[in-house]
Amino acid sequence: MRYIIIGAGAIGSTVAAQLHLAEVPVLLIARGEHGEAIRERGLRYFRPSGEQVVRVPVAGGAEEVELKPDDVLVLATKTQDTEAVLQEWSWRPAGDGVAADLPVVSLQNGLENERAALRRFRTVFGAALWQPATFVRAGEVSADGAEKPGIFWLGRYPSGDDPRLSGIAEDFRAADFAVQIVPDLVRWKAGKLLGNLGNAVEALYGRNERVTAQLQAEARRVFAAAGISAADLVAESEIPISLAKAVENSTRPRVGSSTSQSLARGRSVEGDFLNGEIVLLGRLHGVPTPLNEAVQHRLGLAAERQEQPGTADLDELPMAVPPVLISGEELARQLESADPPVLLDVRWALGDPHGHQHYLDGHIPGAVYVDLDTELAAPPVPTEGRHPLPDIDALQAAARRWGIREGSRVVAYDNGGNLAAARAWWLLRWAGVSDVRLLDGGLPAWGDRPLETGFGPSPEPGDVVLKPGNMPVIDMDEAGQFDGVLLDARAAERYRGEQEPVDPRAGHIPGAVSAPTGENLTADGHFRPVDELAARFSSLGADGDRVAVYCGSGVTAAHEVAALAVAGIEAALYPGSWSQWSNHPDRPVATGPNP
Repeated sequence: MRYIIIGAGAIGSTVAAQLHLAEVPVLLIARGEHGEAIRERGLRYFRPSGEQVVRVPVAGGAEEVELKPDDVLVLATKTQDTEAVLQEWSWRPAGDGVAADLPVVSLQNGLENERAALRRFRTVFGAALWQPATFVRAGEVSADGAEKPGIFWLGRYPSGDDPRLSGIAEDFRAADFAVQIVPDLVRWKAGKLLGNLGNAVEALYGRNERVTAQLQAEARRVFAAAGISAADLVAESEIPISLAKAVENSTRPRVGSSTSQSLARGRSVEGDFLNGEIVLLGRLHGVPTPLNEAVQHRLGLAAERQEQPGTADLDELPMAVPPVLISGEELARQLESADPPVLLDVRWALGDPHGHQHYLDGHIPGAVYVDLDTELAAPPVPTEGRHPLPDIDALQAAARRWGIREGSRVVAYDNGGNLAAARAWWLLRWAGVSDVRLLDGGLPAWGDRPLETGFGPSPEPGDVVLKPGNMPVIDMDEAGQFDGVLLDARAAERYRGEQEPVDPRAGHIPGAVSAPTGENLTADGHFRPVDELAARFSSLGADGDRVAVYCGSGVTAAHEVAALAVAGIEAALYPGSWSQWSNHPDRPVATGPNP
């Protein structure tokens, strides 16, 4: 077999060089300055073991190639160029037939290439690749894998086996690639796509694991709705990934991912087929993908403006944190989608112990009841407060009982303006669940849609792993010496010390500013508009970098943190709040209307 490698970027040039060095017949299709350099001087090819010039045969396009019946076409272009390549090659003569009669192998990222090829080619193979390589200068390519230049998980598209796969795999192995034949190619391509979602982030802002994890969480929700299973390349591979781990070379530093390299060369980027693939699937299956959409959009602008890698400002990314609120209409739509959110009913109020009975009397269909006192707090201890933060293992066990899985979206509500539900919102975000929202307006926002009564079906247990520390907190000592704006979210009369119905002393922490939580809401229990909230907090001085909030026991303070987040202000929570402070006689107390 002869391999026609169409596309001479980092992947195509590496594959062509390795095949040629192994004396496997190969022809590289390379255009422009890069193609001319290879034609005239050979490919300057770098491996960790050293440098050599590879005189790989090269042609400029299909018109220069006489195809043979035993040729194999290998697609190694970027996905955005696939359609043009297929149009150029599919109906060229090949022996007694045409190129579309030949097998084609896609060595490309994303999920679109094999599907596009199958429209014309009877036999389509593909591979998920782990191949660190660099192409930024014409005539030069670095294959940076440690022991192997790359790993191929090779299969027939869309699935199944084919006797020709063994021969192709053997040729690639002879060229020093590690190869595993897989019967379910789409799973492996989907698993690789998850890894590729961070390419745009790296190209725009530099490596950012937090944003990449959020992109992947969106993608997993989309895959679940679309019925796509993604392989875990590291865990499921029969080939150790370390074989192709990138080796850094001080004389030839890596530019980064293929997307970074495309930006560096001023070329088009494949974001529309990586993050954009998630956006497309989300739109088709009714799953919102705001962060992937924002990244796709920003990468497209960077390519259009010919920006260099790493020059974008992460603050420009508008959806790095999901919104705080969701409307009743949007919740209803999402509950009918293939990937509904986990819905938490957190009805609780000071002095009302009947939250669970209210839930049984009627709740939004599919909602799970959450007990604030026992599931969203540790047992009360006077010196710690009435609602200390729960043990993280206990919170994780509860979250799994509620059905929260890795990547789940969560919506919480109550029937009192979300003054209690905000505790669930804050705790889950603090514990690392990135997409948690409050039903704006609470249960009344559900309107006249049907309610469910009784216990309802038990949710399938979740598998979420919670890790604390994802929302800022301050402790009692920090509250007493806070160097920013400390807001007291209790009613004004409690702040002034005129009454104290629960805790042992009346008044407020010296220096705190009165900011009653109820003033975040309209008369019907919805959060006030963003501009009104921003103006309110600005008038209180809470529009800088250092804002913290406390209340009676750390419950309604979470609501104020949510209101601040709606206004675009990050705030820390003092979990012990006044119930802890007032139980320490050595802590000073201020009264009256002033801080």
